[in-house]
Amino acid sequence: MKTVAVVGGGITGLTTLYYLQEYLKDEEVRLLLIEGEHKFGGKIKSIPSDPFIIEAGADSIVSRHPGVLELIGEVGLMDELVYNETGTSFIYTQDTLHKIPSDSVFGIPMTIDSLMESTLISDDGKRAALRDFETVNETFTKEDSIGDFLESFLGKELVQNQIAPVLSGVYSGDLYTLSMSSTLPYLLDYKNDYGSIMKGLWINREKHQGKSNKKFVSFKTGLSAIIDRLDERTPHSEKYKGNGLESLQKAGGTYSLELTNGEIISADAVVLAIPHDQARKILGHPVLDEGFSLLKNKSLKSIYLGFELPDTVLPADGTGFIVAEEQNGVKCDACTWTSRKWKHTSLNSQLLVRLFYKDSNPHWEQIHDLTQDELLLIALRDIEATIGIKGKQPILQEVTDWSGLMPNYNMEHAQSVRQLETNLAVEFPGVMLAGASYYGVGIGACIQNGKKTAELLSSRLR
Repeated sequence: MKTVAVVGGGITGLTTLYYLQEYLKDEEVRLLLIEGEHKFGGKIKSIPSDPFIIEAGADSIVSRHPGVLELIGEVGLMDELVYNETGTSFIYTQDTLHKIPSDSVFGIPMTIDSLMESTLISDDGKRAALRDFETVNETFTKEDSIGDFLESFLGKELVQNQIAPVLSGVYSGDLYTLSMSSTLPYLLDYKNDYGSIMKGLWINREKHQGKSNKKFVSFKTGLSAIIDRLDERTPHSEKYKGNGLESLQKAGGTYSLELTNGEIISADAVVLAIPHDQARKILGHPVLDEGFSLLKNKSLKSIYLGFELPDTVLPADGTGFIVAEEQNGVKCDACTWTSRKWKHTSLNSQLLVRLFYKDSNPHWEQIHDLTQDELLLIALRDIEATIGIKGKQPILQEVTDWSGLMPNYNMEHAQSVRQLETNLAVEFPGVMLAGASYYGVGIGACIQNGKKTAELLSSRLR
C-alpha cells in the first residue's frame, strides 16, 4: 500500500486531500494530513462573537473561480451559501470619498461613460486614457510589469489615481513590480485581440461582473464552514493536528518524514501545501534555495470594530473604501464596511467595519509595533476622519496580524516557480508544492490548485 502525505491543513491542503480521496477511492492508498496548528484552516478562521461573525483571514471566495461552486456543491454547502451585497466602493482622497465608477473592473473602466463618470481623473487624464482605443501593443508580454502595461495604454493619471489603489490592495504590492502573468494576464489578450483593454473588458463583462454582480460568496456561519465540511468529508484519512512536519529525508524510493513529536512516517509521495519559507526549511536543499529566495511575502494587520450603531450611519449603497495615499493623518490603507457587505456578519445590522494596515504603508514600522489598544486609537481616528463616526467606543475589537504571510507575486515569481518545479522533480521526485505561495492568491485559486495537484498526483499513483 502506498502512502501519500499532505502537509498543511489550510484550504489548499484540505482540497487536495478531498480530491485525492475521490480519485483514489478504488486504489489501496493511505492518505495522511499533517498540520502544525491545533486547528485546520490556515488563513481561514471564522470567529463568532455575538452579535457579530468576524473573519480573521480572508472574508470571501470569488464564486466564478473554476471549481469553487463545484466543490461547494459536492460537500453539500450550497444551502449555506451567502452572497455579497452589491454596492459602491470608494477611494478616499483629498478628504473625500470618491466613487469608483460603475462598469469598471479593478478600477479599470470598461466603457467611455465609465471613464467620464470618474471624479478621480482630470479631463487631461481622461483624454490620455482614450488612447487605449488608438494604440497597438507591439512589445509587451505577460512577463512585463502590469503597471507599465496599463500606464502605456491608459495613462499615468488613471493608473495612479484609480487603478493602482485597487489592484495594489488585491495583490499586496506595487503594480510596477508585479507581472501580468501573476495578476491579470487576460488584459494583454484583450489588448491584442480587441485593440483595447477597455473594449476587451466590456465584451467579456459577463465573466468579470456577472448578471447580478454578486461575485463573492461566504457561508451563514462564516468561511470556516468549508474547512469543517472538508474535514468531515475526508473520514478515511489519518490526520495530525498540532504536530507538524520537521524534516523530510530521502529513504530509498520513499521519504522519511519526522514530525514535531519525533514520530517518523514513511511516504511515497508528499504535497507541501504550506508557505514557501516553511517548505524551504523542510527540504533544506541548496539547489532549491535560489528559487525559494526569489519568492516574497508582504505583511498586513487588520482590526475589526463593532458598534452599537445601525450601519445606516454609513454612506448609502456603499461597501467600503480604499485610501489612495495618506490623507491628513488617515493611516489605514482600506476599510470594509462588513455589516453592509455581508449581512450575515451582524445581528440586526449593527455596524461592523474592518480596517487594513499594510507594510507598504509609510507608517508600517510604527503600526507593526503597536499594542492592540494603541492600534485601536489609530483606527478610531481613521473612521472619524473618513466616515464621521466620533465619540463611540466599540463593543467589539479584534486585531489580526499576518506579518510576513501574504504572498507577493513580483516580476520573478513565475520564473521562480518554474525553476522550483524543475529542480524539485530531479531532487525530490514525488514531492509537490501547492498553495498560495506559488499558484495564485485567494481561496478560489487555492481550491483550483488543490484539485489540480490531486489530479496530477493520483494519475502518477494509479
